This record gives sequence, C-alpha cells and structure tokens, in this order.
Amino acid sequence: MRIGLKGNRLLEYLLVFIVAVTLNFFLPRLMPGNPLALLAGVDVGLMTPEERAEVIIEAGLDQPLWKQYFKYIGNLLRGDFGYSYRQKMPIIDMIMDRLPWTLLITGLSLIVSSILGVVLGAIAAWYRAKAIDISLLWTMILLGSMPSFWLGMLLISVVSVENRLLPSFGAITPAMSLTGWEKTKDILEHAVLPVTTLSILSVPGIFLTMRYTMLGVLGEDFIRTARAKGLSEKVVLFRHVVRNSLAPVVTILAIRLGYAFGGTVVTETVFSYPGLGRLIYESVSNRDYPVLQAAFLVITIAVLVSNILADLMYPILDPRART
Repeated sequence: MRIGLKGNRLLEYLLVFIVAVTLNFFLPRLMPGNPLALLAGVDVGLMTPEERAEVIIEAGLDQPLWKQYFKYIGNLLRGDFGYSYRQKMPIIDMIMDRLPWTLLITGLSLIVSSILGVVLGAIAAWYRAKAIDISLLWTMILLGSMPSFWLGMLLISVVSVENRLLPSFGAITPAMSLTGWEKTKDILEHAVLPVTTLSILSVPGIFLTMRYTMLGVLGEDFIRTARAKGLSEKVVLFRHVVRNSLAPVVTILAIRLGYAFGGTVVTETVFSYPGLGRLIYESVSNRDYPVLQAAFLVITIAVLVSNILADLMYPILDPRART
C-alpha cells in the first residue's frame, strides 16, 4: 500500500514556500530607512562612497526589483544565502557551522520529552481521576508555566555553580585538544543542561496531548469490545489504547521539530550554546540583517519539512487517514 502526499497537498506546501520566500525578500526592501543598511548589514555612515557603490553592486540594489527577486531565487536554489558584511563570510557557512549544534540538543530533547510525555500521559489517562493522574496533571501545568530563561539559570546555579557537576556554557571545552570518546563525552556533558531545559519545557505539551487523546480512545466502542472478548488489561492498553493514541502525538512532535529551530534562541543564549538560536541573537545584537533573513528562511523550511513528515506519518499510525 502506497502512503504519500497527494498532489494538491504538495502544491499547498509549494505555494506556502513561495509566499515565505517572497515575503523574506520583500520585507527588508519595504521597510523604512536605507535599504543598503538593511540588506548589507553595514553602517552606511562609516563607508566611503567607493565602498558604498561596491556594496550596492554586490547586493544587487542597482538593478530593478524584479531582477533582484529572480536573482535571489536563483541564489537560493544554488544554496547561496548571501554574504555577511559584518562577519566577512558567506552566510551558508555560518548557518552550517551552527546548525549541527541546534540539531543535537533539539533532537535529544525531543527524544527525551517524547518518551516521558507519552509514558506519563498514558499512566495519567489509564488512572484517570485518581491521585497519580491529578498529581501528574498539576506537575505538568507547573512545568509548562516556567520561563525558559529562569529554568536555565536555575539549572546553572544548582548544577554548575553550587555542585560543579556539569559545564554551564558552550558546546565544548575551549583550549583543549580532545579526540575520540573524550571529545564525545565533553560534547554530551555540555549538552546536558540545554537538553534538560528544552525537555522539561516540552514534556507538558506532549503529556497533555497523550492524556486527552487516550481519554477519548478509552471511550470508544472497540475498547469495550476488546474487553468483552476477554483480552487482558495489558493487551488492551498497549495494543489498542496506546497505539490508537500515538498519531496526534507524533504529529505534534514533527511540528515541534520544525519550530525548535527558532525556539532555542533563549535557551542557547542562556547557556552560550553556539547553535542557530544563538546565531539569531548575535545577529540581532550586531544588526546583521542578512543573517537574520537567512536564519528565518531556514526556520520556515524546517517547519514545512516537519509538516510534510507529519502528513506522511499520520496515515501509517492511523489507517483511517489513508482514505
């Protein structure tokens, strides 16, 4: 049986991508002020007339707007996101240098939070209205209300400053030439606190989704039929209830993966973690608008790809969606 995206669905994603790219191109050019400062990310007042003319030509501002647009599209198709005049390097190199670190902590946090959220949500739903359900529900509400920067600073204070158990900043210990397992161990130690912060903040949403989905499934006729057939509660729980409750959870996880690229700004800033979120923060501080423009486009692409993954996974988990 073939499971995939229909042509009209792919067309919708393509249209969304074109609209996002078009907005990403036009917004800096429609903003008030000097477009050279916005697109080139430089202080125009400190430039000589010769430097200004050179940057105008390099940024394509001497061409008609429609030519700039098609040139921009062509550059994107070649993987050219532009040039950072402040950092003096191609933007794609900056993004590719930071992206693996963001993928590391977001990937690990999604694995941890999904396991905890699904297991705890299933336990709460199975023992609904009992003490364990109420306790877990209030705990998740409390965790979900915590600001990310406060939680991050709390972990740094308790784990790193007072007990000196784990490093508090960066992705790797500076001024050390580590190789092999020692390097891997050092990277994982630096990732523990950011991953813990992101996981704690992500668990409540997954927990609530799993809990309420399971409560709905528990009231379905096929669950009563399974019990009437004499199936054990363990079989009913894992084969029928949990399995039929996973589709919405997997959809949320796929979507969260896309939004995680932009949602790590605060966490990576608190821990000085050199990921894409930290790059966005640094670009805002340095007014490096071309880098911001490229980073937002990467986040848009990540969200679209995650939605496509969710669409592909849903029919696999829920056969009713195949029709």
